[in-house]
Amino acid sequence: MVKHIVSFKLKGSKDERLEAARKFKSALLALPEKIEVLRTIKVGINENPAEDWDVVLIAIVDKMEDVAVYAKHPAHVAAAALIAHCKEARACVDFVC
Repeated sequence: MVKHIVSFKLKGSKDERLEAARKFKSALLALPEKIEVLRTIKVGINENPAEDWDVVLIAIVDKMEDVAVYAKHPAHVAAAALIAHCKEARACVDFVC
């Protein structure tokens, strides 16, 4: 099993970032029904005003090759496009557990 953990820092006002994060979260949570290799996905929106990162996701797939399948899937690409205009930074860790 592989855990794919990604954090996003968004640009814009607090309200703009929150709106984008909510739309992004909704799109991501719909992905397990659309992407066969995606076992589960959890998405959190940061509620700590002292921190700079806005969104985190934890996706679980069976093997490392499935991360690439997930990443290239049209439904995932469409979800990522929702924050393309306001994505300031992205950090990712993939690990086998």
